[in-house]
Amino acid sequence: MTSEAKGGRSAQLKHTGLRHGWTTGACATAATTAAYTALLTGEFPDPVTITLPKGQTPAFALAAEELDDAYAMAGIVKDAGDDPDVTHGALIRATVRLLPAGAGVVFKAGPGVGTVTRPGLPLPVGEPAVNPVPRQLMRDHVALVAQRYGGSGDVEITVSVDHGEEIARSTWNPRLGILGGLSILGTTGIVVPYSCSAWIDSIRRGVDVARAAGRTHVAGCTGSTSEKTVVAAYDLPEDALLDMGDFAGAVLKYVRRHPVDRLTICGGFAKLSKLAAGHLDLHSARSQVDKGFLAELVRRGGADAALAAEVANANTGLAALQLCAAAGVPLGDLVAVTARDEALAVLRGAPVAVDVICIDRAGTIVGRSSVDGPPVARP
Repeated sequence: MTSEAKGGRSAQLKHTGLRHGWTTGACATAATTAAYTALLTGEFPDPVTITLPKGQTPAFALAAEELDDAYAMAGIVKDAGDDPDVTHGALIRATVRLLPAGAGVVFKAGPGVGTVTRPGLPLPVGEPAVNPVPRQLMRDHVALVAQRYGGSGDVEITVSVDHGEEIARSTWNPRLGILGGLSILGTTGIVVPYSCSAWIDSIRRGVDVARAAGRTHVAGCTGSTSEKTVVAAYDLPEDALLDMGDFAGAVLKYVRRHPVDRLTICGGFAKLSKLAAGHLDLHSARSQVDKGFLAELVRRGGADAALAAEVANANTGLAALQLCAAAGVPLGDLVAVTARDEALAVLRGAPVAVDVICIDRAGTIVGRSSVDGPPVARP
């Protein structure tokens, strides 16, 4: 197969012709790296280069810098590439202060960065909304700078976003109990641009490439973490992996017309709960997690009225999942089976076997369906 015919996530992105961008987490890491370097050496690296989780080494130009005896601040303008991201063009700042030896790395929310006020998110209540992967990326780079320039690595990092509180009003943060601004996000550091028409066209091309290569089992994945999960579960080659993003309907409708023997759908629990509820576009701007639907699903799965009420009032899909796990109710499996049944309904009898895998943010499987088995009664 020629390089032009190869499939997989990177081939899909290349086929769209869209330019990728950088997450707020990558920008905050670069700003932290520049600020800590300046605090130890007296000079800001500009541009500043970081290493992302998959090994890419982007360089970022500094848009703001400030150095004092007690702290250093660096700022970077987020470039989201061709993705219609509300944070595109936002100035992400990191202010770094030295802490006593043994204090470790402490994160603070500056102006424009939210604080977690409700349970059900991957951070405890009271913590700044700097997600776990960006936190680890910043810790790793602090350690590298400390090793290079003789620092202890004990620092306070205050992340802020100019006009972040205003921008956050266009996101789901207020509804999720993240108050005061934006979240600092990103699992790979890269923003994959999702122009609907371009990405759907790339999905179709991915199916065509897989079929031409003789693949009988393909997987539609919502992102890089679910892709890793599928590869670990089934050892699928790259050209059998479809980066479906939020476009579950695009995968199902094209496979309906161009069948393969087996389709695995893998993604985050919250996203796939939307598919289970009948949504084919999983983007947060066009569909939301329906906790009432989840409550009725667990009730039909044998939960009592009290647990169903707790699920209905949960802050997030993750919180609902945690409530059910504590009660011994397999909500993840119920969602996976219902999502499989919804997918089969869209396939309209096409000769395609479907299984669904639900994961959490870390990639742990929290729900799974087989390719057969009884359906779950729909709410």
